Amino acid sequence: MLGLYIHIPFCVQKCKYCDFNSYKMIQSEKNRFLSDLKKEMALYKNKDRKINSIFFGGGTPSILNNQEIKMIMDEIKQNFCIDEDAEISMECNPGTLNEEKLKFMKSIGINRLSIGLQAVQENLLGYIGRIHNYNQFEKNYFEARKAGFENINIDLMYNLPHQTFEDWKETLHKIVDLNPEHISAYSLILEEGTKLYEMYMDKEFDLGDEDEDIKMYEYTIDYLKSNGYNQYEISNYAKMGYECKHNILYWKCKNYIGLGPGASGYINNVRYNNVKSLQDYHEKLSGNEKPIDFFETLTEKDKIEEKIIMGLRMNEGIIFKDFEEFNLDFTEKYKEQLKRHLELELIEMTQEGFKFTQKGREISNNIFLDYID
Repeated sequence: MLGLYIHIPFCVQKCKYCDFNSYKMIQSEKNRFLSDLKKEMALYKNKDRKINSIFFGGGTPSILNNQEIKMIMDEIKQNFCIDEDAEISMECNPGTLNEEKLKFMKSIGINRLSIGLQAVQENLLGYIGRIHNYNQFEKNYFEARKAGFENINIDLMYNLPHQTFEDWKETLHKIVDLNPEHISAYSLILEEGTKLYEMYMDKEFDLGDEDEDIKMYEYTIDYLKSNGYNQYEISNYAKMGYECKHNILYWKCKNYIGLGPGASGYINNVRYNNVKSLQDYHEKLSGNEKPIDFFETLTEKDKIEEKIIMGLRMNEGIIFKDFEEFNLDFTEKYKEQLKRHLELELIEMTQEGFKFTQKGREISNNIFLDYID
């Protein structure tokens, strides 16, 4: 399996919680970036391996106009061999979509949308810096259906400032009523350097406590399950057959090429991160150099630990035979951890492998550390 991630680093405005590599769009910078992206793509040209999934992330990829999106798709086809069943996803924000653009995106091969909503209450959307309201989102959602999109994810966030449990229930209920194929539901993480973090440090709001966060999480799992959404990863829920192929590729530690400023990639045991600034990105590519800021060759120990952490993110958990490539007897090496976690009812184990219980999933970040030397 091989994936392709393309980072589009522009937004109408930066959301207050966002720590992704993104910038307010300036037309001249966008034009230069698109030219640089073509150069970077050519440096990774490979027609021998099929691309199984493509993901346009950001930033806000849907900020691009039709001609710009088509140019990128044409360049991808020119430089890579795309599997006929490839999942091709684009992140979108309400307010940057319309019916004509959605129809055009569908016509050139984009077959999955990931729409960032976060909440249905307009006071919450405004507080976290979103550019849209719920009515705009709903309008775009129905336009996407009219355009022929049959695979749509909606991003939601809980434990937001001033968000009540009833607010979260209302959000989930409204979205389930729309019947999307996939829902991503994330607990807010305050990242240093974001506007929301500064507001929190200035005591402009208080966050819900851990019990409230867990209450929202447990309700999410139960409510979505009762409506036909299978939780297949800590924060992701899908109807049967609509699990995100691209994200599974990450979680299964498969190879992917990352393009764009701040993108990361993983190819043949080498993990790399691109430079973040648009200027550094431009300068490297002007010298016909891959715009890589940092890379490392993963050791066997690195690969084992990453496989454990990524595997445990998924609800199917760890499969012991997947570690045979490392000549590792998993149950022997980690027998103390497994014994302790079983006694604490944090995991369920069979002869084939083990996975988190709901209790374990709620404190997963702490459990991960037990498997890292």
